[in-house]
Amino acid sequence: QVQLVESGGGLVQPGGSLRLSCAASGRTFSAYAMGWFRQAPGKEREFVAHITRTGGNTYYPDSVKGRFTISRDNAKNTAYLQMNSLKPEDTAVYYCAAGRIYYPNYKSPSNYEFWGQGTQVTVSS
Repeated sequence: QVQLVESGGGLVQPGGSLRLSCAASGRTFSAYAMGWFRQAPGKEREFVAHITRTGGNTYYPDSVKGRFTISRDNAKNTAYLQMNSLKPEDTAVYYCAAGRIYYPNYKSPSNYEFWGQGTQVTVSS
């Protein structure tokens, strides 16, 4: 089993930045691809970013491409989501997830095995 804990959320102004962290337990972090998803009230969970096990490839939807960057440090068992140029529509609970994901299935929440509890990101003036 893998336990994931997100941190780094909070309230920021439009145009601001946040860096989310996802700390994983155990020594098997490198065996999993990692993803970030977000969920706003009344909406389905939305794909935000994905990174492969080695960090060699990343994927983003158009809504965040150019503004968000996913990364990982396998030595620290941690994945990150750097969010720049934040917009009010980015407001949501952000979740990290881990799974043995095979292309092109990284966009679907159902293909991830382990999930964190989420961290709130609010973008407001």
